[in-house]
Amino acid sequence: MSNIIVSREWLLEHLEDPQVVIVDCRFSLADPQLGRQQYQTSHIKGAYYLDLNQDLSSPVAEYGGRHPLPHPDELAHKLSTIGVKFQKTLVVAYDDSRLAFASRLWWLLRYLSHEPVAVLNGGFSEWQKAGYPVTDTIPQPEQKGNFIYAIQTQMVADRQMVISRKDLPGVVLVDSRESDRYLGIREPIDKIAGHIPGAVNYPWQEVTDTRGYVLPPSEQRHRWSQLEQAEEIIVYCGSGVTACVNLLSLELAGIPTGKLYAGSWSDWISYY
Repeated sequence: MSNIIVSREWLLEHLEDPQVVIVDCRFSLADPQLGRQQYQTSHIKGAYYLDLNQDLSSPVAEYGGRHPLPHPDELAHKLSTIGVKFQKTLVVAYDDSRLAFASRLWWLLRYLSHEPVAVLNGGFSEWQKAGYPVTDTIPQPEQKGNFIYAIQTQMVADRQMVISRKDLPGVVLVDSRESDRYLGIREPIDKIAGHIPGAVNYPWQEVTDTRGYVLPPSEQRHRWSQLEQAEEIIVYCGSGVTACVNLLSLELAGIPTGKLYAGSWSDWISYY
């Protein structure tokens, strides 16, 4: 389908490839320990674990939302520790939540200028259904990587940028949350319901089917067809996590102009 999506069959053939590092990103917002527990019980052979709260985010502060971006030095060190060589190692991320967390790692690596990164189509459940190798053994890297990074500042937006740009001609603000949260009908996490004024709603779950398989590029393009002429697309969700699924979708659709409002709704409302 794309060099940013790999199939379970492809990954099976590359389990022993020293140029591939597999990362388990399973996580539950409702139970932050669950993903690590699932990993320790059973994971794809050779996979390492990176935790949304501990590894793919920095500590929560007064502002910045529920999942602030991790400090680049710290993430680079963790990537080096699991054997990722900058611009050489293909990182394959997977989860069990329709790419909600794997896409966050995909986006972060792109943000740090590491191009060879992909997500596993179908995630862990489909891998397991196929009877492919799983284990509870925690791997030890044969050698550490040398993850050097350069931040792609144009990929990210903060609250002030959203305020100053969201109503400009050619700029579109996309809310990635499910429709009832966008409409303010239901808000299970944040203290205020609703959406940023002017935002349009493209729920992140529409990127995949219910099994976690990414819809074909033609369907991704059709989904974003009304925004093809946009000069800039700023994407947000609740805390800068599931918005990354939409950013992956935009990439598949051939519209790589998206920025992540990293703090997202939880940052926006922290000023009220």
